[in-house]
Amino acid sequence: MLSGDLEARIRELKAKPGGELQVHGSGQLIRWLLERELVDELTLIVCAGTRLFPDEGKDFALELLESRRFPTGILAQTYRPNGRPRYA
Repeated sequence: MLSGDLEARIRELKAKPGGELQVHGSGQLIRWLLERELVDELTLIVCAGTRLFPDEGKDFALELLESRRFPTGILAQTYRPNGRPRYA
């Protein structure tokens, strides 16, 4: 369990060699991590459910690295955050 300044603790963990930090099933935590630029890669399993990104708030540019479709129709897509989006 992490306590104190959560952002600072996560940055400390990310600075250590080896391993990876994973988040499973928490859209609210993912949005919090994205806002603080603490996400290196994001794999989304798309089937149905809650929206990951709200209608309002910060936008994030995401670079698609890989996309897989399973026979059930579920998608697994891996993205890398790529700064702020640019709109025409």
